[in-house]
Amino acid sequence: MHTVKSTEKGPKPILRKPNGEDGSSVWELIRECKPLDENSMYCNLIQCDHFGETCVLAELDGDVVGWVSGHVVPDEPDTVFVWQVAVSEKARGLGLGTRMLSTLLARDACDQVTKLKTTITKDNEASWALFRRFAEKRGGTLSSEAHFKKDDHFDGKHSTEHMVTIRFAEPLKRAA
Repeated sequence: MHTVKSTEKGPKPILRKPNGEDGSSVWELIRECKPLDENSMYCNLIQCDHFGETCVLAELDGDVVGWVSGHVVPDEPDTVFVWQVAVSEKARGLGLGTRMLSTLLARDACDQVTKLKTTITKDNEASWALFRRFAEKRGGTLSSEAHFKKDDHFDGKHSTEHMVTIRFAEPLKRAA
């Protein structure tokens, strides 16, 4: 059982690796966090069960209030790809997105990581702000380019996703 630690600003979410029992809670959180793309509940279950080393779950008073899903890119052991970052409205303003990303990069699974990649649509201001702040705070260099294009990859049904790459001078686990 996890306890909630208090801070001067109130309770502090507990960050942990997810497990198979967390899949449905993660699915519900993502559904609440527009404009994130919803996946099937089964997809979120697999992420929690198979990719727990590269996912982070945040709990506050027993509720799932934050989620980062990611994986180390198979052909690029120095790159972690962050698929989604979700923060519940009740946990916004606590710096939870940054804390979850830092927790992810401190894990043994990311011990060789010098690059973080994610895709963001041009209009997702919250995600752009999160990753820009994270790059600045961790001394990384951020670049982006159109990657999954609206017409080429999504048959015109989804906005272009820009590949955002943050390069760090050295593996973050050693730098922390």
